[in-house]
Amino acid sequence: MSDAFPHDYSRARADFLGAAEAAGARLRTFVLPGHRGPDGGELAVDTAYLGPPDPVKLLVTVSGTHGIEGFCGSACQTRILLREGLAEAAAGPTTGVLLVHALNPYGFAYLRRVNEDNVDLNRNFVDHDAPPHNGAYDAVHRTLVPPDAAAFDPGELVANLTALRDELGPQRLQEAVTRGQYRHPDGLFHGGSAPTWSRRVFETVVAEQITGAAHIGYIDLHTGLGERGVGEPIFRGGRDADAHQRARRWYGDALTASEHGTSSSTPIVGNTATAVADGIGADSRLTAITLEFGTQPGPEVLLALCADTWLHRHHTPADAVRSGLKRLIRDAFCPADDARWREQVLRRAREVFDQALIGLADAKPGEHG
Repeated sequence: MSDAFPHDYSRARADFLGAAEAAGARLRTFVLPGHRGPDGGELAVDTAYLGPPDPVKLLVTVSGTHGIEGFCGSACQTRILLREGLAEAAAGPTTGVLLVHALNPYGFAYLRRVNEDNVDLNRNFVDHDAPPHNGAYDAVHRTLVPPDAAAFDPGELVANLTALRDELGPQRLQEAVTRGQYRHPDGLFHGGSAPTWSRRVFETVVAEQITGAAHIGYIDLHTGLGERGVGEPIFRGGRDADAHQRARRWYGDALTASEHGTSSSTPIVGNTATAVADGIGADSRLTAITLEFGTQPGPEVLLALCADTWLHRHHTPADAVRSGLKRLIRDAFCPADDARWREQVLRRAREVFDQALIGLADAKPGEHG
């Protein structure tokens, strides 16, 4: 199973494209302009589609929304949906399967959660003329991103983060940090000041490859939250009154919801499911989840994010990606030396993909709910 998790973006992309071609998928490529990978290679979002030209039912999976988390998402897409034939078997006269690979290719290639402009893509799908304000983040920004830290001192950062957690409590700290913020472009979970290139690409994919389907099962693959190795399905939409109940039928009691306080994720704004919900017609039914695989305890993940932010503030991308500090963020989002974790991920992904396909199969062509 280790071969399902290539060491770098270039290998992951090559494996995905090769598996997609072997499965007979129709491919599209969107090349990121103005940037190359650490090896000088092309950076791109690739989509692979199997099924009829105008599907009634459509399963959509997305990897790499958060860059480095793409190692896990890409493995699930390439190994299970393509190499094991699940996507090909599911595609039929009325059903299609769309795989969106490496939505944030820069972050994937440079081992970052954010994109080429330090933007968290999963907070970018908002109205940037009137972005939501997160005043709680303003109060913690200087601790997370010290303005004059010329050298990285993990001991001092851990002490400061521990003091902040003791002051606010773990829940309030997580909410402050992860909700998304739009005032500190050098900070964590920055949603940007305008639509990013990846957002524009995804909106094109929604308009040209998703809109028109009557029933859409949407799975955005992520890592970093929750119990280690557990794949948590977190409800993300759609907007019809029966959406949550429908998702519960598909995914059972494991389904959680940030807004209900049952998830490892606190409520966030501007995620990719927003673009799907905004782009599809009112008569379409969206059943969207984030499939979140736990890795490390929250404080360790936050430390890795702070370290990586410091690293890229003080070094060129080429130097930063070779730094030993990258081990922190790699372990926080795709543990490199944990075969058991990888086996758990693939096994759970199979289960959830099957649940989504069964849910789609059970949806009636004229059903609204």
